[in-house]
Amino acid sequence: MTDAVPAVYERLDERFGAVRGDSRLERLWTGGRWTEGPLYVPAGRYLLFSDIPNDRVLRWDETDGSVSVFDAPAGYANGRTIDRQGRVVTCQQGPRRMVRTEHDGSTTVLADRWDGRRLNSPNDVVVSPDGAVWFTDPPYGITSDYEGERAEPEIDGCHVYRVDPGTGVVAAVATDLERPNGLAFSVDGRRLYIADTQRRHLRAFGVDGGRLVGGEVFAELDGGPDGVRVDTAGRVWVAAGEALHVLDPDGTLLGRLHLPEEVSNLAFGGPKRNRLFVTASTSVYSILLAVNGAPLL
Repeated sequence: MTDAVPAVYERLDERFGAVRGDSRLERLWTGGRWTEGPLYVPAGRYLLFSDIPNDRVLRWDETDGSVSVFDAPAGYANGRTIDRQGRVVTCQQGPRRMVRTEHDGSTTVLADRWDGRRLNSPNDVVVSPDGAVWFTDPPYGITSDYEGERAEPEIDGCHVYRVDPGTGVVAAVATDLERPNGLAFSVDGRRLYIADTQRRHLRAFGVDGGRLVGGEVFAELDGGPDGVRVDTAGRVWVAAGEALHVLDPDGTLLGRLHLPEEVSNLAFGGPKRNRLFVTASTSVYSILLAVNGAPLL
């Protein structure tokens, strides 16, 4: 059963009026320790999300609203996405790797090392149109046993990586971030937004084939930014603190959608991609909006 709380919209720019939808937020599920990694799977009409400290992945069924355990133990799974073949790609903080679930249910390890050294703890992931997998690698899964397994880092720094779709080579594409976290491509795929949680800002990089260029600060945020998504109008949605911050493509903060709990991540879904799913501390929320999420590249 779901319950509901008022949807609190904070308009800072008149353009924010275009995003408003329902007057209430549905709470689809609660009872986690720290929910993360929402992904709507259109072929099955369900949402996957993680309860990281409890080391499980849960599945919310859109057809009947039921929630069940999808996988446990789950490698302290965090962010996930879907590739152009419909396969789910997942960050696993426990074994410190990126994996892809094949159509037959088997698992392919896409990355677990860079330059011969183990990754920190992959956090969030996107797939570009050429099939390359891009992911962030902060240390949250190795700083304690709460969201992974305590360990000493083998890499000097926290980087963003790209896995080449042809060779499988893992390359560091951004090495000057302190705590890279959520990331999302612009609608045309020519820009990659990366959240740096420690520095409380969002950066925008140009995408030049397999390289990133530029990297100017796109927006300063209240609270450390986490998950990032983009809608079809190019607006950037960022989870930070107890709100989703909505930014115009020019970087202007248009407004915020406040939630009752600290927000970690978000995903657009539903048949028209106008249903927004939000993981927030112990719960998962949903709201129908007047905008549509951009397709995952």
